[in-house]
Amino acid sequence: MRAVRPLFVFAFVLLGLVVSVDAQTATPPVTVGAGLRTSFVHLDPADGTASDAFALNNVRLFVNGAPAPHLTLLFSTEYRSSTNELNVLDAVGRFERSARFNVWFGRMLPPAARSSLYGPFYASHWGIYTDGVQGGYPYVYQGRNTGALYWGQFDRVKVSGGLFDGAAATGTPTAIAAGRVQVDFWDAEPGYYQRATGYGDRNLLAVGVAAQAQGADRTAYSVDGLLERKVTGGGAATLEAEWATFDRLGGTNPRYARSTGGYALGGFLFPKPVGPGRVQAVGKWSEARFREGLGAGSPDYRQRTTELNLNYVLKAFNARLMLFARDTRYTAVQPNAVAAGVGLQLQM
Repeated sequence: MRAVRPLFVFAFVLLGLVVSVDAQTATPPVTVGAGLRTSFVHLDPADGTASDAFALNNVRLFVNGAPAPHLTLLFSTEYRSSTNELNVLDAVGRFERSARFNVWFGRMLPPAARSSLYGPFYASHWGIYTDGVQGGYPYVYQGRNTGALYWGQFDRVKVSGGLFDGAAATGTPTAIAAGRVQVDFWDAEPGYYQRATGYGDRNLLAVGVAAQAQGADRTAYSVDGLLERKVTGGGAATLEAEWATFDRLGGTNPRYARSTGGYALGGFLFPKPVGPGRVQAVGKWSEARFREGLGAGSPDYRQRTTELNLNYVLKAFNARLMLFARDTRYTAVQPNAVAAGVGLQLQM
């Protein structure tokens, strides 16, 4: 693995030279975008005091440019309201020759489960990454890690694989190998990143398998599926599921070496508009099991989460209002809690 890293450095330098030379001869096209998720939440723990809170969940700025033919640069930031800090989210140099051949270098989302590849802005429900299952793969920041990635689309089969920095994500200086294979049995889903729903823009039946490994004894893997059918008049019926196992690599609770869990989600986008938008109902159930805790104060436990959403979709993922209620129950370690609130998402 040590021999691989100098090659990464050389590739970055070479990419920088190509970009700088091309920048002297032509002005590259640049696009700028932004995203906002903000919410009000009422939290009622079983053995504590209820609280109300307004939150800036996500504030992101995106910059895309094409400095040379087949080369693109993606740079994005995210504001963390809890620390009042601005952090680098993505910083990727992408060589994209065709749908079948794409090589990326930098900070990005490694191959993982579908829910890790669509993130909060492209999920069907508001409470993403609260169920003990989603987002369990190791990362440096918001699911991202630094490394090198290949991905390709072969009609209805999509494959991706890469090597990523282990020290920053886990504290162990061995590279993390990551890979994913996805098969689209109905309409194909183009591109590397994923969505939890297409809001009825196509018929989807997709199954994905992902795995990551660090050395011989640290593994994480998952199986996920998405089924979505168009409904006459412009609606859509959606089913999504995932099963994941984290064995000394990743997991949503760092005090536990092993965790396993899964979730099932169903949604229905009503075809008849209500004013300028449409209504979508979403229900989700999940269970996660945590084992091999660190110390006597970390017994094995289970987490069960139920969430209901009523979403008002103005413009797909660019403008939506989401009412949600979530019931989280634990067999040990943490108190049960009920949360309810409203979230607003805007992108441009």
